Amino acid sequence: MSSLEIYLAIAVMAVVNYFTRVFPFIFFIKKEPPLYIIFIEKYFPPVIMMILIVYTLKDIDFKIYPYGFKELLGICVTAFLHLSIKNYLISIFGGTIFYMALVQYL
Repeated sequence: MSSLEIYLAIAVMAVVNYFTRVFPFIFFIKKEPPLYIIFIEKYFPPVIMMILIVYTLKDIDFKIYPYGFKELLGICVTAFLHLSIKNYLISIFGGTIFYMALVQYL
């Protein structure tokens, strides 16, 4: 790929990313969002957390040492963060970072 193609690809990705961020604000500027948007807004963070839990536990063999200790500890830290801070973003990122640190260093 030439430099021009790379710059064009970056520009297209930036415009598309910007449009996807701005579109809801432009579209719903004068009216209430539909019920399905409100539903997604309300239930999407817990769904993401459940997906992360399933992803964490999917390949664990609880019969082999360390018996899923890292994964269960990561889930407990995520639950503690969420129950104490009540912020999905901090819970998701904090728990994920803690789990990745456990996997890399233990």
